[in-house]
Amino acid sequence: MINMIVLVGRLVRDPEIVEQENGNKVSRVTLAVNRKFKGLDGVYHVDYIDCILWNNNAINVNEYCSKGDLIGVRGRLQVNVLENDGEKHKYTDVIAENITFLSTTKNKEIKEVKLAEGT
Repeated sequence: MINMIVLVGRLVRDPEIVEQENGNKVSRVTLAVNRKFKGLDGVYHVDYIDCILWNNNAINVNEYCSKGDLIGVRGRLQVNVLENDGEKHKYTDVIAENITFLSTTKNKEIKEVKLAEGT
């Protein structure tokens, strides 16, 4: 059986890392992914997809990416069930296994600073 998803989208907000008690680092980011077709209103619609990044993926995205950057994510879907007051709620996340930086503003800023400094 296969559980694999590939996404290309833009970060909706700047990534943030949370360090857990066991030392693992985790970041929850949301990707804005354009649909391939226009809706009845003539506009391309967007899906907002939550992705969870662990350890090195979380660190690298936090260091090199910011809101609006285009990244590629290869990972798997994970469905979780949360029970609240006797009601079960399902929610789906993408667990990122591989990240590709397609366009990052932080990386451009770092290169521009190095060029300005002559290094």
